[in-house]
Amino acid sequence: MKKMIVLNRTISLLLVLTIFSLTPLVFAQTRIVPPKNPYKPNQDVELGRQAANEVNQKMPIMRDRQVQTYVERIGKRLVNSLPEEYQFSEFEYSFQVVDAKDINAFALPGGFTYVNTGLIEVAKNEGELAGVMAHEISHVALRHGTAQAAKAQKYSIGAAAGTILGGIIGGTLGGIVAQGSQLGVGAYFLRFSRDYERQADLLGAQMMARAGYDPRDLANMFQTIEKASGGRGGPEWLSSHPNPGNRYKTINQEADSLKIERPVRNTNDFYDVQARVKQLSGRTARPETAAGNRSDRSDRNDSSGTSGGRRGRIGRRVELPSTSYRSYTPGRLFQIDIPDNWRELSNNSEITYAPEGAYGEAGGKFIFTHGVMVGVSKANSNNLRDALDGFINAVSQSNPNLRQQGAYKKGNLSGRDALGALFTNVSDVTGKTESVGIYTAFINRGDLFYVITVTPQLESRQYQRTFQDILRSVEFGR
Repeated sequence: MKKMIVLNRTISLLLVLTIFSLTPLVFAQTRIVPPKNPYKPNQDVELGRQAANEVNQKMPIMRDRQVQTYVERIGKRLVNSLPEEYQFSEFEYSFQVVDAKDINAFALPGGFTYVNTGLIEVAKNEGELAGVMAHEISHVALRHGTAQAAKAQKYSIGAAAGTILGGIIGGTLGGIVAQGSQLGVGAYFLRFSRDYERQADLLGAQMMARAGYDPRDLANMFQTIEKASGGRGGPEWLSSHPNPGNRYKTINQEADSLKIERPVRNTNDFYDVQARVKQLSGRTARPETAAGNRSDRSDRNDSSGTSGGRRGRIGRRVELPSTSYRSYTPGRLFQIDIPDNWRELSNNSEITYAPEGAYGEAGGKFIFTHGVMVGVSKANSNNLRDALDGFINAVSQSNPNLRQQGAYKKGNLSGRDALGALFTNVSDVTGKTESVGIYTAFINRGDLFYVITVTPQLESRQYQRTFQDILRSVEFGR
């Protein structure tokens, strides 16, 4: 059978994120006294968890691992920089990305924090993004959400969750979330006061310094957000975070008392994630429609071919991989996560996962131009390197234009030693160069598990992160 194979030259088995460790020197920082709060910290978590559940059900959460990992890394770095007096063991800090163009971010009581893709897109550098996140974490650490809710104590926490959430989020999405609430509370209880804003600005600046960021980037981010509004009344984030007065000057004055060296501003990770967000933004299905979308897609798939659906219609427009994944467990030998807009195409001992328009039959042979092929074959050696050599030789028999690019790369699949190699090939469909990746590991004694990645070479960068996610998801049966 002819295999249409593709490899990304830059794909790696492991994604390594480097965290810079900087130790700032802090001088004469402003002392911040949290507001009086009758609620206990565990009640913050209760309220925040209820609201977070509603967010996750009604807002389009981006599930892309590259973006998620990056935002989590910044968030954890900032949380770890909180002064001890503002740390609560009960809190459950988490960080998620909402696929929404609104320039917004919000944090719920107890630490449940969300950042909109629109905010990531307008930030000029990592420092500005970290500044907004530090400000939001400060509201959590100072317990401003429940302090504000305490002003409406006659309402129960459970009833207040939805409406308080709607006020914090703001905008159209916030309105959607708040619609289901049992409570009709005025905006006075739903927006942070200017005094709370000033406290969050100051603590946010202090956190940034302790985390190795320049607090001035927080001040700069407010200007960036204002410019992004284009004079149309201001983004949602500023409407729910009112200017306490002289905000830019106050933050910069605080920054003058907080000394750090070589602050983090621009990183390659930031620019990579910003580009990734711009590429994916708007493609995440709303949770309430995701099931319907999958059903529709399945219906289209079922009518596209015969013989197990492998005939297909190659050459149609191919959608980019979804950021949502579906798990497959073929024969219970292994589990693998695949973009949920790709189709499973079985053929005896191997399975191909490919999007519509990327697979079909030609000359009685099954071919595919985008996707992955996985399977298990008998190894010709107990040595992984020799086994991979034998496997590549077998693949080359039906792909005479397969050319290896560089040396073998070591890695792991499901905690086991793995070897991968990168190749180019010539497509039988287009006659153009394909990028190909072949990755192997022993699954049982004498059995070689393999993953083959395939894309046109000109599109390989767009699939790099997806292939990395797929490889990392592999789990072998026990």
